[in-house]
Amino acid sequence: MKQRRFLVLEDGSCYPGYAFGSTKDAIGEIVFNTGMTGYQETLSDPSYTGQIITFTYPLIGNYGINEDDYEGVYPGLKGMVVHELAEHPSNFRSTKTLDEALKDFDVPGIYGVDTRSITRKIRSSGTMRGTLVDNADKLDEIVESLKVYQLPVDEIQLNSSKEIKQFPGDGPRVILLDFGSKDNILVELSKRDCEVIVVPWNTSAEIILAYKPQGIMLSNGPGNPTSVPEAIETIKQLIAQENLPMFGVCLGHQLISLASGATTYKLKFGHRGANHPVKDLENGKISITSQNHGYAVDEDSLKQTDLIVSHRALNDGTNEGIKHKEKPIFSVQYHPEASPDPHDSNDLFDHFINMMKTAQGGKQHA
Repeated sequence: MKQRRFLVLEDGSCYPGYAFGSTKDAIGEIVFNTGMTGYQETLSDPSYTGQIITFTYPLIGNYGINEDDYEGVYPGLKGMVVHELAEHPSNFRSTKTLDEALKDFDVPGIYGVDTRSITRKIRSSGTMRGTLVDNADKLDEIVESLKVYQLPVDEIQLNSSKEIKQFPGDGPRVILLDFGSKDNILVELSKRDCEVIVVPWNTSAEIILAYKPQGIMLSNGPGNPTSVPEAIETIKQLIAQENLPMFGVCLGHQLISLASGATTYKLKFGHRGANHPVKDLENGKISITSQNHGYAVDEDSLKQTDLIVSHRALNDGTNEGIKHKEKPIFSVQYHPEASPDPHDSNDLFDHFINMMKTAQGGKQHA
């Protein structure tokens, strides 16, 4: 027998549906994702920590869940909202249903709701707090509790590595600053035979430089980039090094910009999905990119820095990439390791490798 469940938003909207996944209630920031596939990668992406995800594609769960496509070990999302839930997935790699996976992770979901209406509301009013409950009889009380609920501000600290981890390789030594990194970043670096040292978000520049890295990789991560001033100061010190290549993605892009003197702001409803077109301003190439962020770099503020704009979103004109005027430093707002475009944008990792090889032939940093 189907169990009733309700999605309640802080503006008083109430969407009745049916429960799947965990039976517990949940509260978080309601957002939407426009990807047609990739729900497993999305539910395990650390950047969704504290959020309830609404999928705009109407059928979710149709190819099930497998053990190879997770992006993180412990999903940080608070809940999932879908229109139609596939109860009998069909794929030779599938080992469990989406319902079973959410039960394993203790994440509640709701299906049978009008996800198009929810998405239009978020686009119109912006992201807001939402909750999944089994009883909405006391709707006014639920809405009042939503209005005073404080969204978490320690998402990066929750998702970052707690200790330094080393992964061997015969190529360049890369320090991966982990702010909630997706596993595919490590995969892409390892595929290029890099020696990777993963360090926690608050590792000092002194400790990082003691490893004598040939490159610095700044990962993706959840939340507001200004919530980690210690990391911004560390990146500022790393940028000051001579001839030290640096590559940032998503949150890493925002942190490089902040460390260089730029500012960031919260987007009305964010960019989340695997179908966002981005233009490379240098060569005119347009890539279809995977994105998951609620903040963006203010392009006007970049004019007062040593950074120049390299990429721009075609949907809304927001900044999608920067590079340093003089130093081997660049970053993009999207996820090149996800590669939804048949003309893969993960060639940026090759560019990073080439930068490190070039730097090794020049004067090394202190």
